[in-house]
Amino acid sequence: MKNLIVILLIIFGLNYCAFAQASGKNIVKVNLFSLPLKNINLEYERSLTNKISVALSFRYMAKGSIPFSNSIANLLNEDEDHWDDRVRSATLGNYAITPTIRFYMGKGNLRGFYIAPFARIAKYSASLNYAFEVNSGESSRTEDLPLAGDIRTFTGGILFGSQFSLAKNLSLDWWIFGPQYGSSNGSISGKKQLLADEQSALRDQLADIEDLPVVKATYVVDANGATVNFKGPWAGIRAGLALGFRF
Repeated sequence: MKNLIVILLIIFGLNYCAFAQASGKNIVKVNLFSLPLKNINLEYERSLTNKISVALSFRYMAKGSIPFSNSIANLLNEDEDHWDDRVRSATLGNYAITPTIRFYMGKGNLRGFYIAPFARIAKYSASLNYAFEVNSGESSRTEDLPLAGDIRTFTGGILFGSQFSLAKNLSLDWWIFGPQYGSSNGSISGKKQLLADEQSALRDQLADIEDLPVVKATYVVDANGATVNFKGPWAGIRAGLALGFRF
């Protein structure tokens, strides 16, 4: 039995050394920072030359409660517009596809500081119970309208980062700062039979969204529910720390 274990260890060691010595042109990575946010973010990078590579990343978040929703809701629990209840009831999901080209500034070979222009196509899906106040004479009541919809975005940006070799097969990719900017459009809607006073109250509350900066928002409220449309710029920042396997 001991001889068998020794033989297996020798075979494993020889295979590992042979594989490790091969300077691979490919790296598969997972962004560690995205995991606590319920996101799975994978990236594949392929070397083209000593200082240029291309990469394709895919991010996915299954639809579910907003990360840290209870903490956010607790901060809003004194709000009179029911935003704490809306946050607790909300669900969020998304996916994004991001092609990138990298230019390494140092010795290269998939290591060192790099500048990486990228484009990103993303879709965000959300739902929530939208609470609104209805005043009828001297009395008032709270009504809920279930809303759900999608927003699609297209952005471009530049990522500044640095990639290190932890071992011959392991790498650590630090996405330091990646500002992005582009456009977005989408809608969120809900179906519910609304009385005249409920329609009026809902219009009054939704009127505030017309004052949103930059984003153009329009809404329609009738006896069958409401629809809100969004269109305008979209901005964000890429950042993370990705553990990679090189082959």
